Amino acid sequence: MFAVFERFLSPTAPPENPEPPSSLIAFLWHFARQAKWLFAALFVAQLFIALGDSAVPWFIGRIVTLVTKTPPDQFLAAAWPWLVGMAAVVLVARPLATLMRYLVNNQAIAAPFTGLVRWQSHWHVVRQSWAFFQNDFAGRIANRVMQTAPSLRSTITATINTVWYIFVYGISAIVLTASADRWLALPVILWFAGYTAMLLYFVPRMRDRSKQSSLARSELTGRIVDSYTNILTVKLFARARDEDEYVRDAVEHYVDKFSSSQQLLTVFATLLDTLNALLIAASGALALVLWRYGALEVGAIAMVLPLSLQLTNMSRQIAMNITEIFEDVGVVQEGMLSIARPLQLPDKTAAEPLTVRAGRIEFRNVSFGYGLNTGVLKNLNLVIEPGEKVGLVGRSGAGKSTVVNLLLRFFAIEHGAILIDGQDIANLTQESLRSQISVVTQDTSLLHRSIRDNIRYGRPGASDEDVERAARLAHAEEFIPALEDMHGRRGFDAHVGERGVKLSGGQRQRIAIARVILKNAPILVFDEATSALDSEVEAAIQSSLGTLMAGKTVIAIAHRLSTIAQMDRLVVLDHGRIIEQGSHRELLAQSGHYAALWRRQAGGFIDAEDMQAAE
Repeated sequence: MFAVFERFLSPTAPPENPEPPSSLIAFLWHFARQAKWLFAALFVAQLFIALGDSAVPWFIGRIVTLVTKTPPDQFLAAAWPWLVGMAAVVLVARPLATLMRYLVNNQAIAAPFTGLVRWQSHWHVVRQSWAFFQNDFAGRIANRVMQTAPSLRSTITATINTVWYIFVYGISAIVLTASADRWLALPVILWFAGYTAMLLYFVPRMRDRSKQSSLARSELTGRIVDSYTNILTVKLFARARDEDEYVRDAVEHYVDKFSSSQQLLTVFATLLDTLNALLIAASGALALVLWRYGALEVGAIAMVLPLSLQLTNMSRQIAMNITEIFEDVGVVQEGMLSIARPLQLPDKTAAEPLTVRAGRIEFRNVSFGYGLNTGVLKNLNLVIEPGEKVGLVGRSGAGKSTVVNLLLRFFAIEHGAILIDGQDIANLTQESLRSQISVVTQDTSLLHRSIRDNIRYGRPGASDEDVERAARLAHAEEFIPALEDMHGRRGFDAHVGERGVKLSGGQRQRIAIARVILKNAPILVFDEATSALDSEVEAAIQSSLGTLMAGKTVIAIAHRLSTIAQMDRLVVLDHGRIIEQGSHRELLAQSGHYAALWRRQAGGFIDAEDMQAAE
């Protein structure tokens, strides 16, 4: 039976409209409509539960009236219809409605719907641009994705419960008391007026303070994760105490915001208890006075007192529900800051996949400055012919990495165009573009998965033999067999730790190179690809890279000029412009910017052959 309800909703269903709207109600409905029939079933089940609870005081009043007016030997004959009706409601109808509510809420909604919201939120967020993640804490984004889902679910279910409690209990209390005597309805009406006034005053303030508390919690999570992610830097610089202060400030801020929220809750609960006490006292006293003067039956008193108690208990439940609703609304609103944001760099509606026929790359009047007036690239014009190996040279900040970032479309070009085999990359799908370009960066991060999974990331369908061959070509087989993680997994099955921290920089670089070898894309980009390798290993890998680069278009960036001196052409950038280009020998002969960089790196010593070329 459980499995039937748990399969009503697929938690990893692909979203029909993947981009969540930015307004609160639309954001809630964006997810709720995907489980609307389940929430409708919960709505009906809660209605029957509320009706059953409201009927109990009335049943009690009827029985007391019958007891006081019917002789004992005639009681069963006179009261059996009422007794059967009570038994049917209390022992059959309400338990069945309660079972249905639990099955729908606990089995069909709780885990599956929460998983669906998390999955679809992640699905959207992970497709944000690289700049989106550069501008925020990864921990804070993850916290928002995780916390928004249960809060959104709780907001909807608590609202359903609250609606029926308010309508059914409130209306039944007024109707039942007024049916006994219209004066008995007066305390209930006054209580409702006071209760409504309290809700109108406190609820918006609870919502605002809850949002502030949620923001503070996400900030705290982001700071803690930031410390853990960069733990090596913390250790190397002996900055544990500074990190303590960094996190302590966030802890104190969160405690302050959360305490402020709890203060409001304490005041609300105290006033509500006082209001409830007044209701019970006023209803009981008024019922006794009316009975004293013969205006009320004993059965009515027996109905009014439990009805008042039930109403006060209901008010606490409603208050808790409403408090939870607006606390959850605050969490949802805070989560929307990361989730309900349009993709910063979406594909065009008519975007097509890239087809690489030869591998010709053209930068045509490209200007870009990350939104700044100063600019990084200025009217850059560069053509890289199919199969050509081009090295980008220049001081830090010259624009080398920006050229690569624009080619990968991590940022939108501000002016100009980049074409691959005549196809403007702005009109292509980003996934198809990046699938045709292999990149090895200086700062290689690996996934906290096995060595095999990390290499196979380059081509998911690759066989184990292909993975191992790529590892051999990258000279990674020298260390892989000796690896073992904390769970006893060895070799290619060993996990590498978060961002690959269990491996050295050179080992991570070789795994990254193996991944690129396995991907075998027609365009290669090397950004300081061998900077973390010692000279012996670098020399051994060069031959593998030479085989890999054959017939491919290659862009290489290196501060160590000796690693790219053998490129077909070197392009020298300075302040976003091309100032020199040619082969290594040609640029040395010009005695210009490149020659100065070469002399500086060589420490003033140039071999005789290069000296002759320079002359």
